[in-house]
Amino acid sequence: MWQKTKHGLFKQFNFKNFAEAFAFMAKVAAVAEAQQHHPRWENEWSVVQIWLTTHSEQNQITQKDYDLAEAIDNVFEEKPEKQIREVQNDVVRTTKKGVHVSLYSDGGSRGNPGPSAAGWVILDDDNNVLVDDYLYLGVTTNNQAEYIALKQGLLAAKKAGARYVDCYSDSMLVVKQMHGQFKIKNRDLWPVHAAIKQLAEGFAEVTYTHVPREHNQLADAAVNRALDEHLKT
Repeated sequence: MWQKTKHGLFKQFNFKNFAEAFAFMAKVAAVAEAQQHHPRWENEWSVVQIWLTTHSEQNQITQKDYDLAEAIDNVFEEKPEKQIREVQNDVVRTTKKGVHVSLYSDGGSRGNPGPSAAGWVILDDDNNVLVDDYLYLGVTTNNQAEYIALKQGLLAAKKAGARYVDCYSDSMLVVKQMHGQFKIKNRDLWPVHAAIKQLAEGFAEVTYTHVPREHNQLADAAVNRALDEHLKT
């Protein structure tokens, strides 16, 4: 129960451990910011003490304090496990921000085998294009071109400072093999597959997702630019 004291409306909250106390404080901070009314508090391990006054009213207790007190009680009644999980998710999102990218890669061969190229496009979380590049490969196969595109894209992501990379490819074969779901029967692909695995170890997290060709148009366009430019010469 909240108590009127000379220092403001006061209440002490007790938790099992620091993790629960911190998660509670994080949720209360969000509520206070939404109400634009901020508490004074102290925390020692599993104990949180809160005082509420209204600064604009010479630190008197006003309706704003009672409203925030009610909101804080509602936060306290939530399951601690849920609060901890939400705070952990916020930490992950904050950690990823600025170092998380989406990599779209594609490879193509006109002839299979034939003149081939690799293309890769890297986007940030706001879908801004950070990298749009390609490489003419000479005569090779579609699968080799797809793998090389993924490798070059990861190299570019590393150079850009990315730590978390979500890779998208319209090659089901590449995605399944990177997940270890398909065996790599073509020995020509072994070296580049191994190189990609080694590159991935240098990131905090790398994921591989198959997308339809229509969702990989930027990388596909990069491949065609490389082939068109080479074949014109």
